[in-house]
Amino acid sequence: MIDYHTHHVRCGHASGELEEYVQKGIEIGLTQLGLSDHMPLLHVNPETYLPGMAMPMDELPRYVEEAFRLQEKYKDRIDIRVGLEGDYIEGWESEIRRIVEAYPWDYVIGSVHFLGEWDITDYRQTDGWKDRDAYEVYVQYYDAVQKAARTGLYDYIGHIDVIKRFGFKPERSTEHLERQALEAVKAAGLAIELNASGLRMPVNEMFPSRRMLEAALELGIPVTIGSDAHQPERLAQYLDQAVEILRSVGFNELATFRRRKRSMMPIGF
Repeated sequence: MIDYHTHHVRCGHASGELEEYVQKGIEIGLTQLGLSDHMPLLHVNPETYLPGMAMPMDELPRYVEEAFRLQEKYKDRIDIRVGLEGDYIEGWESEIRRIVEAYPWDYVIGSVHFLGEWDITDYRQTDGWKDRDAYEVYVQYYDAVQKAARTGLYDYIGHIDVIKRFGFKPERSTEHLERQALEAVKAAGLAIELNASGLRMPVNEMFPSRRMLEAALELGIPVTIGSDAHQPERLAQYLDQAVEILRSVGFNELATFRRRKRSMMPIGF
């Protein structure tokens, strides 16, 4: 029983200290708990941008220090993996690389939240869709996912179709865009995650869709799972349903990570 995608008070839009997540993980019987807070903002001014987007840069070393301290403190009760959700921002690859290479992460999630300065996952920025062609936004988004996969910075791609989060979908099919993104993931030797948090979003569907999961299985892409919890009480939320979906599609293993090395474990929920 694992949960590899969690956020904490440092990121500015979540609640709960790291240790509260660890204690909750022990309480609910997690085998592995991944701590994976957001990388600090790089390409926008955090003092003038919308508040609460990510942890301040000076908090990053404190996050890492505390996470590894908790890993040692609770090693006999829960297996903690220390990770980072490393937002991919086109044109900022060198700056991202410096952060990724500065610490001994167990894993780094490659997620696309930003198209330029527009965060397509922020409920406060949904007006950004108003004057844009939805299909062209999807083209830009999946192009960014492909570029993220090719950087070599990440261990798996997070919520790969999160562009659908608020229910904005083009009339034209985007299946070929999804396929191109998955093929880039496969070529880079990465995994993807089944992110259960979509069930509490307007789209009311996990990330990715069953269609993308079936394509991932066909391509031989490994999958891990995460709740994307932003409160301790949401740790492992909907992951029982995520496992049911994975099994019904045909997956029987989950990807896990230690020191940037992937290994597979049987689905055991």
